[in-house]
Amino acid sequence: MKMIVLRRFRVLIVMVFLVACTLHIVIDLLPRLEKRAVAAGAPANPAAGSGCSCAHRPSDEPQNWGKQRTRTGSAQPGWPSKHTLRILQDFSNEPGSNLTSQSLEKSPGSADKTEAFRRLEDFAQSGGHLVGDKQFIQDASPKRERNGGPSKLGALFQHPLYRIPIPRLSEDDTLFNMNTDLRFNPKAAENQEWPNEGTDEEEYTPTGEPSADSYPNWLKFHIGINRYELYSRDSIVIESLLKDLVLQKIVSVAMKSGGTQLKLIMTFQNYGQALFKPMKQTREQETPPDFFYFSDFERHNAEIAAFHLDRILDFRRVPPVAGRLVNMTKEIRDVTRDKKLWRTFFISPANNICFYGECSYYCSTEHALCGKPDQIEGSLAAFLPDLALAKRKTWRNPWRRSYHKRKKAEWEVDPDYCEEVKQTPPYDSGTRLLDIMDMTIFDFLMGNMDRHHYETFEKFGNETFIIHLDNGRGFGKYSHDETSILVPLSQCCRIRKSTHLRLQLLAKEEFKLSDLLEESLLQDRLSPILYRPHLEAMDRRLRIILRVLNDCIEKDGYSNVVENDLDRDIADTITSKR
Repeated sequence: MKMIVLRRFRVLIVMVFLVACTLHIVIDLLPRLEKRAVAAGAPANPAAGSGCSCAHRPSDEPQNWGKQRTRTGSAQPGWPSKHTLRILQDFSNEPGSNLTSQSLEKSPGSADKTEAFRRLEDFAQSGGHLVGDKQFIQDASPKRERNGGPSKLGALFQHPLYRIPIPRLSEDDTLFNMNTDLRFNPKAAENQEWPNEGTDEEEYTPTGEPSADSYPNWLKFHIGINRYELYSRDSIVIESLLKDLVLQKIVSVAMKSGGTQLKLIMTFQNYGQALFKPMKQTREQETPPDFFYFSDFERHNAEIAAFHLDRILDFRRVPPVAGRLVNMTKEIRDVTRDKKLWRTFFISPANNICFYGECSYYCSTEHALCGKPDQIEGSLAAFLPDLALAKRKTWRNPWRRSYHKRKKAEWEVDPDYCEEVKQTPPYDSGTRLLDIMDMTIFDFLMGNMDRHHYETFEKFGNETFIIHLDNGRGFGKYSHDETSILVPLSQCCRIRKSTHLRLQLLAKEEFKLSDLLEESLLQDRLSPILYRPHLEAMDRRLRIILRVLNDCIEKDGYSNVVENDLDRDIADTITSKR
């Protein structure tokens, strides 16, 4: 009798398992069946009817998790599945940290270069044509000019110091070789249902491949990265990319894994992706004096201001960042496939939509992010190329803080610490030490104490720039200047001549740093970005930097402090203009 019961129990378990497998298969097939049904019922002319080949009307709003997932999968004929939404992109401080909390890329083969190219070819299935790409750029409002008189920013960028050419580029100096690394398959563009714009002559080269002009702006940005800069001074792609960050439709949202505070990965309709940091503090709020630097809030407006400051300093080492007002209901909750994120949404007693996600700090009901009633500000930082296509190396900052309540780092107690650093690769040769000095100046102007690691592109070895990522803890205090951030500069007493000259230029009344940054930030949709005392604090900190350099020059001599990185002809031209 016991054997019969045991057998029946085993049969029951097997049946339950088979039913569960069948349900999973049916759920997986539903989006594809809906796509076919929509495709069969679609009019021959895409422009007929309402002009939308969507499976549901734009006004339809998903009411629950199950419905949302089905509708997202059937949004448009030819739209990629969730497996192909990540293309060419990454934003991380260490390898693998770009994974979302429910990312399919946690599988062992996710970093395989062939897989990354396959995703790139999925983009090529559209023939390089992107839904609404040109329309979004045209819809963007023109830049807002600074009131009162001519543009100081325009005059700055015409100054000889901002016209210095970079060395001539070889194949080894560009991140991607267009003929090998980023070759689209022209035969892949067979999906006739994808809406096209323009003529074939405009979008394709004589070889039948999509022309570079038809690439999305995020891909053009990636292609333009080289050994010396993330983007060129005169790049029109960056302005278009900033508009895309503000105007492109958000089709998918997931939490970024790792990190201490909540960050979201947002995917756009043109396959681009960006890192979203929501607003946590108002403009005028300062970091409380009893807060440690490692528990400070990450500010969305600091990310935006850091990008503009980096460009004014002519470093061009911060990926493009733009501010955006996001609808938490339609652009986050209703499009996310991340169940962990979705479950944290709630309505506050004030009838505002709130959520808090999952992270190490400040992810709880008490620290929830609430809209007004469902609108929230945030910064969107464009992703860098995927690590499978462009590996990056993570370096520990020699002047990293202890991240401990009581302990001090070695550099804080050893005044000769820089001499040890100078004897350690890669700081014993090349330009890396000078790059650290640039980063130190950049961080001091912002008041950013949280620079524990930095990254470089592996392809370029040690002879390349430092990428200035993760600047959210800047602009926290305008009433205090944290001079310990300047210790690398005061200990090493080294700086590029071009950087020194630009700092002297920005200290002049005609090119006052605070005025230039204020004017530059007017271009952002969330302007004003910085509270006025923060701008005034930068002028004060700039004077402190120049005093430190003057002390170094008096002590060690000009030639031992200032590294001449300018050609003689260029240096003579700049000197004559001063």
